[in-house]
Amino acid sequence: MSLTRRHLLGLGGAVTVAGLLGLGACSRAAPAAAEARPSRQFEVARSDAEWRRLLSPAQYAVLRQQATERPWSSPLNKEHRQGTFACAGCALPLFSSSTKFESHTGWPSFWAPLHNAIGEDRDTTFGMLRVEAHCRRCGGHLGHVFNDGPRPTGLRYCMNGAAMAFIPGAAQQDAAGGWRVPLGSSPISGA
Repeated sequence: MSLTRRHLLGLGGAVTVAGLLGLGACSRAAPAAAEARPSRQFEVARSDAEWRRLLSPAQYAVLRQQATERPWSSPLNKEHRQGTFACAGCALPLFSSSTKFESHTGWPSFWAPLHNAIGEDRDTTFGMLRVEAHCRRCGGHLGHVFNDGPRPTGLRYCMNGAAMAFIPGAAQQDAAGGWRVPLGSSPISGA
């Protein structure tokens, strides 16, 4: 079969539509993710009305509805001071500024979380297998973990800035003196 102008235009249109759908999927809540998430109790539990009252609309969409903020929209993407990144829902320290790196993806990225800060779930929304990262204390959605990060872990915790608050000061370190990589964080190799 030879490629005709009609085939090329059709193929180009299909790629454009797929790209637009993909971008749209990253900028709004994924209801399937909320339904597929295992039901469990967290230390910090609030009613939906309380979460809506306590969080900004952007924080609520990300933390409670598993939305993804638009790339390059978070001021935390350009945050380079020493300090700690904490959950915007419950203030649990999540990441040290010493593990933040520039991933050029448009979202704040880290190569390791603080010890006992992050929980993980399998996320199969949008026909992909990913590892979702959430706050282990309140269950708030933070982002996803990928295996294309820098050494020493090789992981990229790609986080939504709306899900976090930055606390300037001395960067919090792990109590054990090292960085713990959560089990199952070898993203996608059978996660």
